[in-house]
Amino acid sequence: MISIAGMSSSVALQLVNATEDKDQELIRNEPQHAREIAYFLDNIGNVENVEDLTEDYRLYSFVMKAYDLEDQIFGKAMMEKLLESDINDSSALVNRLTDSRFKDFHNAMGFGPEGQGNLNTLDASWKAAVVDKYVDTQYVNGKGDENEAIGTVLEFRRKAGSINSAYDILRDSDLSEFFRTAFGLPEALAGIDIDRQAAIINDRLDLETLSDPDVVDDLVRRYVAISDATSDIATSSNAAVTLLSGALSAASGSYIPATIDIDAIQGFSGYKAR
Repeated sequence: MISIAGMSSSVALQLVNATEDKDQELIRNEPQHAREIAYFLDNIGNVENVEDLTEDYRLYSFVMKAYDLEDQIFGKAMMEKLLESDINDSSALVNRLTDSRFKDFHNAMGFGPEGQGNLNTLDASWKAAVVDKYVDTQYVNGKGDENEAIGTVLEFRRKAGSINSAYDILRDSDLSEFFRTAFGLPEALAGIDIDRQAAIINDRLDLETLSDPDVVDDLVRRYVAISDATSDIATSSNAAVTLLSGALSAASGSYIPATIDIDAIQGFSGYKAR
């Protein structure tokens, strides 16, 4: 695989677009990953409850990595409680955690209350989907390690279709960063009241349009153009970028946006979102 480290985001995105399928296949066939995939496929069918899963460290680690929870592998007791949660109980752990990764993992694994009754582990299509998720997560995280902006773009592409409200964006750090950058909003926006943040997002984008691939592509182009432009601000003058101000008044809580001349950066026209 060709590394995208050190490339501008626009060049890196072109390379990623051209090589993603090939790179994912290379990951799938890499000896270390191939061994773990084979172990998962050979042994996951023996899992009948949550304890069966967590007591087999290789299986447990595999599914945690698949759902981008590698940083939570150490918390086995919490993950057992999460997987045993009754999603219909508003007080259950799965419904109290704001990070969307946990609910995605709970739903994908499919254990019922008390961690019993999982038939997914015997289903060939489910097993194939988990393997695909594992490979994709390794790919996205690897690209993000090489180029943070491209990692954020890949995360946005994968999540855009599941965004139903501004709060789905605000509870996800990658999506929040993507939207702040794409719309020229200051990082300090994250410090104001969450309902005001949601109103700002809704004012700038009709979230229903995120089902349109053209809108997603347009947002990606905006994000990449601004990421490249702002990364050069400290070392060069760029007439296309104008940072007016980006601050929150501690006394009044007022919001003063940072504005960026996006049309000048990349000649955007006819943007579909509000």
